[in-house]
Amino acid sequence: MVRTRVRRGSALALVSAAAALAGGGTPAAAADLGGNCCADLEERIAELEATTVRKGNRKVSLEVSGHINEALIWWDDGYESNVYQVTNDNSRSRVRFVGKAKINGDWEAGYKIEIGVRTANSKRFDQNDTDGSLSDPANVGLDVRDSYWFVKSKSLGALSVGLQSSATDQITEINLTQTKDFSKYSDVEDTGLGLRLRATDGGLSSLAWRRLIGDSGDQPGEGEKRAQAVKYETPTFQGFSASASWGEDDYWDIALRYAGEFSGFKVAAGIGYLEMTDGGYTNTECNARGLGVPRDEKCTQFGGSFSVVHESSGLFVNFGAGQKTDDVINTTPLYAGVAGVDDQQSFWSIQAGIEKKFYDLGKTTIYGEYYDYSGAPIARTIGAGDAVNPLGTTAAVFDTGVQVWGAGIAQGIDSAAMTVYLSYRHVEGDLTLKGVAGGVANGPIAEASFEDLDLVMSGAIIRF
Repeated sequence: MVRTRVRRGSALALVSAAAALAGGGTPAAAADLGGNCCADLEERIAELEATTVRKGNRKVSLEVSGHINEALIWWDDGYESNVYQVTNDNSRSRVRFVGKAKINGDWEAGYKIEIGVRTANSKRFDQNDTDGSLSDPANVGLDVRDSYWFVKSKSLGALSVGLQSSATDQITEINLTQTKDFSKYSDVEDTGLGLRLRATDGGLSSLAWRRLIGDSGDQPGEGEKRAQAVKYETPTFQGFSASASWGEDDYWDIALRYAGEFSGFKVAAGIGYLEMTDGGYTNTECNARGLGVPRDEKCTQFGGSFSVVHESSGLFVNFGAGQKTDDVINTTPLYAGVAGVDDQQSFWSIQAGIEKKFYDLGKTTIYGEYYDYSGAPIARTIGAGDAVNPLGTTAAVFDTGVQVWGAGIAQGIDSAAMTVYLSYRHVEGDLTLKGVAGGVANGPIAEASFEDLDLVMSGAIIRF
């Protein structure tokens, strides 16, 4: 965090005082410096001020902070292996600007602008696209994560308006340990799941691993990441706080969170509910994207998580789970009238280990983890010639499953505000395809066959 303010008069006074002390503290000694010393000093201070970040006014504070999170990722899809340099999207590089101004003893107003930075995308690269930019140039570069203003009362809570996270954002990812920055136990797509499925004969599918997780790669129960929204957050009472948000196009959600310490344990937990309607075909929160046909949608989801750390031993456990229901999946053109269409997706995940400051350098974290997802159909098809499609005709993604287990280690370096990490994950999946004829998935069913995926990521995050 950087707070910078330069006052010319103060600087001159300090320098003059130092000069006086150096010369014995007498007026005569100060006078001996000559008449040109202060003019030269004025010029030097002016040069310094010209290169200094400064605020637009003195009423609103300005804080600049952020972090850089870059890593190497090794992957092996059962046929090919390689190493890429990526921005770790578990907590991608960013810079933020936050300001506040006191209105009175109870009220304050402020703003937040946060810019994400990706030089290469750890969740969008694949075997033929080393940084993710070939499939979509927006996968790398700068993106606006937050841009909103807020008013906040100590007694009444806070109201914010603009581009921001929803009330249920990260509700399935609560984490009190260092792993939140490099190995989220719930949001597994961030670590290499843009890689495409590799058939057992070596062929490469058009379907990415992350498409097996609710099509968008976001776990069920997780809120809108960022949206144009209005959000209200209550004051904290006995460790509890609640929030609600509404945003385009159209969703609303509510969440309840808790954070506290008791009996030697540090605890954080939360639950939330989200409902989305009128999403149209661009909506990725629901399965039913409509295959390019704009229409109303109905998607509901519920999720939660908790994180518990035993402070003296350092033992910890993180757990998350969620369920999503797509009420209109069987009305899409692809699945209209098709028997056996499931409308739910669900997941659960756990991460446990030890995080403790064994020596002065910083906290050491050692952990293991497991993730399990099972999904309903998504409105996505693959071609007859796709490497994992045994049907010989266009096929719909009718059912999916993903299982991940892994382990890792991290070392905090407090003096540099830095964490160095190493993580390993093994990924397995299930994919059921259903033949499409006349635009409807009413053909035969077959199980796709493809290789497992292994991933190793090593890097560091440094905060400023």
